[in-house]
Amino acid sequence: MKTQVAIIGAGPAGLFLGHLLRAEGIDCVVVERQTPDYVLSRIRAGVLEQVTVELMERLGLDARLKAEGLVEEGFNLADGERLIRIDVAGLTGKTVVVYGQTEITRDLMDAAPARGLPVLYGAEDVAVHAIESDAPFVTFLHDGAEQRLDARFVVGCDGFHGPSRKAIPASAAREFERVYPFGWLGILADVPPCNPELIYANHERGFALASMRSHTRSRYYIDVPLTERIEDWSDERIWDELAIRLGPDAAAGMTRGPSIEKSIAPLRSYVFEPMRHGSLLLCGDAAHIVPPTGAKGLNLAASDVHYAAEALTAFFRRGDNDAVIGYSAKALARVWKSERFSWSLTKLMHRFPEDGPFERAMQVAELDYIASSVAAQTTIAENYVGLPV
Repeated sequence: MKTQVAIIGAGPAGLFLGHLLRAEGIDCVVVERQTPDYVLSRIRAGVLEQVTVELMERLGLDARLKAEGLVEEGFNLADGERLIRIDVAGLTGKTVVVYGQTEITRDLMDAAPARGLPVLYGAEDVAVHAIESDAPFVTFLHDGAEQRLDARFVVGCDGFHGPSRKAIPASAAREFERVYPFGWLGILADVPPCNPELIYANHERGFALASMRSHTRSRYYIDVPLTERIEDWSDERIWDELAIRLGPDAAAGMTRGPSIEKSIAPLRSYVFEPMRHGSLLLCGDAAHIVPPTGAKGLNLAASDVHYAAEALTAFFRRGDNDAVIGYSAKALARVWKSERFSWSLTKLMHRFPEDGPFERAMQVAELDYIASSVAAQTTIAENYVGLPV
């Protein structure tokens, strides 16, 4: 097989990029290890920045997003005694939209056949070759047969554990990582949210987050030590802990119900540099991971794809290689700012095992300052709604 751009991974990043390239008349093929059902079963984030919403609008795939998405004008920080509302719309003139990553993926997936975007699901043993040349290629097994896909560029949208990043020589790369000493225990339930806006809570017992997927489906989290087992957390125990950590006002509005899904996700901050080596570009989790505090993961992937599509279109339309060469620096500038915001919000709202009375006093002082300072709230709002691309 031959194409202009081989895309590895059919999550939102890979599908977004495929659709954007096809809209410009650029040939591409998406190769995905999992089945469509497995891809759609992944429970992920659901708070969309303007950059992600605008990509859906640009592709003309935003009908369901507009009909079902919840426009959020603000969110709350809780310190055990009060809610500090960050008026995102009032401070920035922008909003975010709550619309599950699974729904984004479904919309992109459903539109692929009609828009001439081939997606090969169930590809095994995917490997990337010759990335330092102008003729890279991807090999894999598909339907029991060995396949080779030749391309001018390969774009790795295959997540943290995919093969793309591993194809870049260690001598040409740098890795930055912070592994956090806790994970987020999440529960998804078909119950109305306890508050119309998200609540990030810092309680003496630990962190909690109240969020939603719709008017009738809620997603809640608490932080737990990495040694905890999901089997030890009954639905009742989770609801009890949420009621304590979120505080009496949120607890009063909380509807309990059976879980649809429960899981414990470890937290890390990770950046891989560069995001381009030769004819290989990286997008999304293949190049960086953020803790879910601040909801930047999917949105960072969307901005990566925006830059990658822009660079590849310039190359194939005008023979301009400078945009491809500059892709990594451009993408990383936004990545590091988003990493900073996610890291700082994680530090502010969580209790770390090594923290003592001084660190706790600093959190209290910071929350007091945020509560009384429009400037501090504006900084948070600007980062939460998404920095310009």
